[in-house]
Amino acid sequence: MSSFDTEVPVLLFRLGPDPFHRGALGAVRSLGRAGIEVHAVVESPRGPVGRCRHLHRAHALPPAGPLAPAAPLEFLRDLSDRIGRPAVLLPMDDRAAIAAARLAGRLLGRYLLPAQPADLPERLLDRAQLARLCQELNLSHPATAVATSAAQAADAARELGLPLLAKWSRPWLPAPSAGPRSTTVVRSRDDARRLYEVAAGAGSALLLQRRLPGGPDADWFFHGCFARGGACLTGGAGRAARAWPPRTGRTATGRWLPNAPVERAALRLAGHLGYRGILDLDFRRDAHGHYHLLDVTPRPGARSRLVTDPSSGLDVVRALHLDLTGRAVPGVRRPPATLSDEPSHQSAVAGPAPPPGAPHRP
Repeated sequence: MSSFDTEVPVLLFRLGPDPFHRGALGAVRSLGRAGIEVHAVVESPRGPVGRCRHLHRAHALPPAGPLAPAAPLEFLRDLSDRIGRPAVLLPMDDRAAIAAARLAGRLLGRYLLPAQPADLPERLLDRAQLARLCQELNLSHPATAVATSAAQAADAARELGLPLLAKWSRPWLPAPSAGPRSTTVVRSRDDARRLYEVAAGAGSALLLQRRLPGGPDADWFFHGCFARGGACLTGGAGRAARAWPPRTGRTATGRWLPNAPVERAALRLAGHLGYRGILDLDFRRDAHGHYHLLDVTPRPGARSRLVTDPSSGLDVVRALHLDLTGRAVPGVRRPPATLSDEPSHQSAVAGPAPPPGAPHRP
């Protein structure tokens, strides 16, 4: 295993509240166990991340409410002054990923970030733009219509088939109180009309999307870390075993398993974009065996610790730290090649349990 530059700390950067952010907890454990000084933005020092013995220091989340464009920059500069030396900046929610990319040029000398276009995270998180990107790359994606009027929303519901899914194209923006917060099931043309009528206050377009039924072995993901030009440093496909809330929420447990179609789609997307950094992709397999790309998250997700080389401990957050600090990233031992084999790595998403005899802290 390559040695880490432990003189370079990490800041886990968030702009939205989530007291049980499992991805952040997994990142703190992974980096802290590697001897890296970890700082994190948290709601409360009493939460799971704030109480983790591997966290060097917790920093308070910015005040609630819309942030002015300059506010994230001022916040990050203040945190940099507290840390006292350049740190790897690791966004842990969508708003933070967008802000970090936009501000990267103004954070030079304070933070280490992957070099990428300033608008790339926002483009990937925008579901309408993702649908167009999948069409451009010939990647399977559920049939999607952007509603431009109440009548067109009703027509799309008829053409796509009921029930279908309604989503906001820019899910990081606050949704109107009368509409779905992220995704909802539309069961009639009248439902589609009503949702369009509240869409004006959402700040993003209403999308209507063909619903792909779930089921055993239907939900897959790809989690990876990419170097300059979209070269994959580490990563792989996996199957979501359980979610919370059931069937609709975040992955609670999963398996790191090879899946050639999922991996080809992920590598094609990253290569086309010349992506550098961490990507978390969600797929769903349809009744014909096609894997549809549902969402792209340009940051670590809750599943980041599932794709971990058991021999070296390398995962996506460790690989990113090695890459940004100029260290070599070792090769990864892949899991078994067949789905019928026992998984090489299976766990809850927050990471492995502490070693025997360790204090009972997260």
